[in-house]
Amino acid sequence: MSHLEAVRGSSLSAGRRTRELAEATDGRVADVLVVGLGATGAGAALDAAARGLDVVAVDAHDLAFGTSRWSSKLIHGGLRYLASAQFDVAHESAVERGVLMTRTAPHLVAAQPFVLPLTPLVSRAQASLAWAGFRAGDMLRLAARTPRQVLPAPRRLSATEARHLAPSVRAAGLRGGLLSWDGRVTDDARLVTALARTAAAQGARVLTRVRVLELTGTVARVRDELTGEEGEIRARAVINATGVWAGDLVDGIRIRPSRGTHLVLRSERLGALPAGLHIPIPGETNRFVLVLPQGDGRVYVGLTDEPVDGPIPDVPEVPETDIGFLLDVLGSALDTPVHRDEVVGAFAGLRPLLDTAGPDGPGDASARTSDISRRHAVLTSPDGVTTIVGGKLTTYRRMAEDAVDAAVEARGLPARPSPTAALPLVGAAAPDRLRTLPAPRRLVRRYGTEAPAVHALTERDPALAEPVLPGYPVTRAELVWAAGHEGALDAADLLDRRTRIGVVPEDRAEALAIAQEVLAQATADVRSVNRR
Repeated sequence: MSHLEAVRGSSLSAGRRTRELAEATDGRVADVLVVGLGATGAGAALDAAARGLDVVAVDAHDLAFGTSRWSSKLIHGGLRYLASAQFDVAHESAVERGVLMTRTAPHLVAAQPFVLPLTPLVSRAQASLAWAGFRAGDMLRLAARTPRQVLPAPRRLSATEARHLAPSVRAAGLRGGLLSWDGRVTDDARLVTALARTAAAQGARVLTRVRVLELTGTVARVRDELTGEEGEIRARAVINATGVWAGDLVDGIRIRPSRGTHLVLRSERLGALPAGLHIPIPGETNRFVLVLPQGDGRVYVGLTDEPVDGPIPDVPEVPETDIGFLLDVLGSALDTPVHRDEVVGAFAGLRPLLDTAGPDGPGDASARTSDISRRHAVLTSPDGVTTIVGGKLTTYRRMAEDAVDAAVEARGLPARPSPTAALPLVGAAAPDRLRTLPAPRRLVRRYGTEAPAVHALTERDPALAEPVLPGYPVTRAELVWAAGHEGALDAADLLDRRTRIGVVPEDRAEALAIAQEVLAQATADVRSVNRR
């Protein structure tokens, strides 16, 4: 198969959605229906399709609309779980990090250095504990068989070295720093897009803007959110991967959401940041605020871990208390504090933590959400719906595999073992090949082997090489590619998920007209082709 044929086979478009939605609702019975297209749902669609099953996957909104796009973009090696003796979760995280970095998505997931500055607020006992933790994290890397060249060893830094890697850190009283490494995904929403497209290449019907109104173990009543038309999708097995909304579709699922908030700053506010920062939270032994340079002129600062009560919103709001907390912790380590008016954006995601408190579970209803296990759970309802909850972005692949295993066993479906631990996602290639691709490095980090095809758009039409925003690296060509190949159906898809322009409201407003123009042209091009 040529590269162009591979791109076409995985491409998601408005036309493909229309055709495949009609097929999915024409009365045929699929093997598996997956509800939810975050990382776990898209991963489950890929896992099932790669086993040779006939798959339909739907979401009421867009790819990565919910929690999956609001992460810290970190692919954790499981260090924090050692402190709470969750050794199985820690090992699983380290293994899945290695899978992403070395086999399935090395174009999207790479090593990220972090500096923990040893300021006067970090006691020598705290520093010793943190250093022991980083060493233990390196042992997790070894146990997961992730090569040293992929994740370097932690080491101690002199004060001069710490200031070189983190020049905005307060120099007065600085004793040095601790350098550690973890995995980082270029963009979490892009990872989900790659999963969905890889699933499509394996034959899955990936359908956004299809809302499930009612769900049983074999039938979903659905509504096309673009037309309002209703229909049914029938399947031998159903997987509920809707995260914090899982309990809305299946009775008896109790989720205890936890809000993780990030601030968005302009990069110039903190200056050059060759590494991210771990800033200890006062009074905590194993929690940090992270400073995460994005490489696009922005820096994220996060994150909180606060319980959320009441109805689950589509897009969580960020309370001022979260913003104040993060600014206070950030200010404890910087030369000059960041003021509220320098925060150009903020976003929050809701972790779908399983509530095990109460008569049916062993948990403690008074426990902080930061203390609730990040283990995932696969639950089967009386009518046969398989629900996957808990977990985290790093372990999406294992969660998806476990969910499909459960559905296959419960329904007796003929399926091969999961191949996804060795199945490269769209755009993936070995680092040596990625380095030789004839395309800008920024595009390679976002599109992998498809970067030359995205770049070629600008060679055919130089106007597409223009940035969508002055001083921001995303080009018009990337919006065109998203509309043609990545399933973007409206401006929000383009600005909020295929790119991250939308996390800064001011930038989003400035880019909106261009996004709408790109979509209008894409629609006109499709109509022109259809008339031929």
